[in-house]
Amino acid sequence: MILLIFSRFLRMLAGTALAMAVPLGSQTAAMAQSQESRVSVPFTISTLETVRARDYVICAATNPLPGFAQVSPEGLWSGFDVDICRAIAAAVFGDPSKVAFRPLSGQSRFAHLEMGEVDLVVRNAPWTMSRDTLYGASYVATSFFDGQAFMVPEQLGVVSAYELEDVTFCVASNSDSSRRLEEFFFANQLSYDELLYEDREDLAVAYRSGQCDAITAPASWLQAIRRSMPEPSSHAILPERLSKEPYGPVVRDDDEQWKTIVLWTLYALINAEEYGVTSVNIDSMLSARTPAIRRLLGVEGDVGAPVGLSPTWMRDVIRSVGNYGEIYARHFGGGSGAPLLRGQNALWVNGGLLYAPPIY
Repeated sequence: MILLIFSRFLRMLAGTALAMAVPLGSQTAAMAQSQESRVSVPFTISTLETVRARDYVICAATNPLPGFAQVSPEGLWSGFDVDICRAIAAAVFGDPSKVAFRPLSGQSRFAHLEMGEVDLVVRNAPWTMSRDTLYGASYVATSFFDGQAFMVPEQLGVVSAYELEDVTFCVASNSDSSRRLEEFFFANQLSYDELLYEDREDLAVAYRSGQCDAITAPASWLQAIRRSMPEPSSHAILPERLSKEPYGPVVRDDDEQWKTIVLWTLYALINAEEYGVTSVNIDSMLSARTPAIRRLLGVEGDVGAPVGLSPTWMRDVIRSVGNYGEIYARHFGGGSGAPLLRGQNALWVNGGLLYAPPIY
């Protein structure tokens, strides 16, 4: 009897030890798996800290798209989107030169951004819901309002798309451009013909060779094609738009601080134009009494502390690259050889869509 009881006691002890061992082993495995998962996560510090440790911003841009981003034979980047990247560098370092550029193809889209190989992307794809929700990326704000437009030779003598009648268009095949073209002319009871081509380069070649009377594509494409023409000023981009294609900086969606820095850098450029602050008059504006200007330039209050930047970071941005209007004029103004009307990209007070929240 005593042996039987002792034997049962030993089995109970063994069962208890086994029951205790199983959770312990599971917990150990779970901890190991958790540690492995943490090791595989590529981002352990904020983007701002990463950029500062590296000592420069990595910005991905479309290349080439004349007027927006292009590289000279000497390897120097220039363009509207390039200046937006330099503005971010000025915000972080007070130095617009602390930026490296990466040409980005359509196939890679947001993969380089998601993997942390670049800090932000400019002008890779128009802002849509799917692109803003499916790829670990977040559109910050619109820096350029684009859309399908028309370009015609000045000798055609038209100033509006509604004057186009019996015209032959060059248009990209397998795209929404052809469908929108058909809808526009059907709605306005106008007749036209179209020649379909595969991509932007084909459109440019066909238009230059006189295969068509006009060309329809996103306005940014048309501007790039026009700049490649022997006499850019002899071709006009008409004011009408057939689609909404907003472009702007894109960041990873896991870092609100970095998104806020990029967002308010763009807003600083827009507000500066609205307030009349330029890279030329900025020193004299430091003595302005207008509270909005004083906050913008860091004379009153500290707009840097909430996002981890210096009190004068907006001032550094404007001094380095100018305000939004200066950037636009630099790349699309009269000096560019192919002026592009502001249109939707004008300030809201001038009938455009550019609008920035106040700084306070």
